[in-house]
Amino acid sequence: MRDPNILATLTLCGSLTLLAGAASAETIRVGIGHQSMVTNTVSGGIVLEKLGLLEKHLPTTGKYADVDYEIVFRDYDSGPPITNQMLAGKLEFGVMGDYPLIVNGAKFQETGKQETRFIGVTGYNLRGTGNGIVVPTNSDAQSLADLEGKTLSVPVGSAAWGMTLKALSEAGLSDKVQIVNQSPAVGAANIQAGRVDAHADFCPWSEIMEFRATGRKIYDGSEAGIPTFHGIVVRENYAKQYPEVVQGVLKATLEAQKWIQENPMEAAIKVSEWTGVEKEVLYLYFSEGGITTAEASIKDEWVEAMKYDLALLKREVGVPDLDFDRWVDDSYLRAAYRAMKLDYEALVTAVVETQPANPALKPAEIWFEGKGIITYNSIADMLAAMKSAESPIHATYVYDNLTGLKLFGKAAYLVRGDDGEVVAFLKKADSEKHIANHGGTPITRDSAVAMAY
Repeated sequence: MRDPNILATLTLCGSLTLLAGAASAETIRVGIGHQSMVTNTVSGGIVLEKLGLLEKHLPTTGKYADVDYEIVFRDYDSGPPITNQMLAGKLEFGVMGDYPLIVNGAKFQETGKQETRFIGVTGYNLRGTGNGIVVPTNSDAQSLADLEGKTLSVPVGSAAWGMTLKALSEAGLSDKVQIVNQSPAVGAANIQAGRVDAHADFCPWSEIMEFRATGRKIYDGSEAGIPTFHGIVVRENYAKQYPEVVQGVLKATLEAQKWIQENPMEAAIKVSEWTGVEKEVLYLYFSEGGITTAEASIKDEWVEAMKYDLALLKREVGVPDLDFDRWVDDSYLRAAYRAMKLDYEALVTAVVETQPANPALKPAEIWFEGKGIITYNSIADMLAAMKSAESPIHATYVYDNLTGLKLFGKAAYLVRGDDGEVVAFLKKADSEKHIANHGGTPITRDSAVAMAY
């Protein structure tokens, strides 16, 4: 017969051992500051959260076998607050635009005690589309020059703010336009109410206002001639301590990007449900030929663009210097690409660029209620289909004849040629120049079937 005292002692020792094991289990926080309302960041934030991709890709073997993960997503309307939270040690990762990324790296390096690393891209547009300047629909303004003596609001510190500084400087308007700081939602509301002359913002706010017919774009980020993109930064000491966790976050991002690329309409619908951004706006970004390219490699073009941006920031607002050689680190991303069986070298040298008339793509699409996206060989065919449509239409999509940028059909300036073919333009002045050089007739917004939805 067993001695009950010995059995009790063994039981107690076993319980203490279990308690000691539980007490020694490490908890690793994975805190991500992101911007769910910004289309270029969703693959590094809201998609990871809603599809549970971090749980799938965070390491669970080796030194991570007994780890508990505390996954934290915090949503912001711009990048600067994310940097503040990272500086305070409350977040490990930040997803933000090019200008806020630079400020993040510079501010951390300035402390002399801690730094961040730029580790991947969540979405980009080589031409800079995504940033834009919008005026109320009934405004007489058609160009930057028309803003002289007027007020322009912009989220200060954002990618759109950097674009605005550059655009106004090159137009000789830096001291002739009053800039005020307004968040995206406030700026959009003020445009709708006519309380501000113009509002500059990052993706997808210009297109939100176009789709809602509350604002009209007079300047597109592509005119600035500088790429725009969003990406991921991580606190350096965290990355050194948990490199496999950083790789896991990046692998999750790569899967999110693949999901968007392969399922643009589904992604648009789902992200719309999660964020409130209209699905039609999101499809304009996510679809083939759309505004956003979701691919994570850190290209030379992005680094060169940020060096230009840093010079502008130092000159305009005294941002401290940034050592790009220390800050840019694609080693974690390369490891993630290998794990996902992707060729980093091939992708880092490939840049998606739109072409005039977009010859590789169908030039027109209609999103029908209940039927999804239907593609047409020409804008003229699309207009004919709209005229005979039996299903309600959510949106139409065309391409700017000069740049190949994808546009809402109802926001584009359409011209019907003498041969019956129809071409689209981002700007009214471009459509008028086309008519002067090639003939044709404008399809007016108040009468065309293209604008009847």
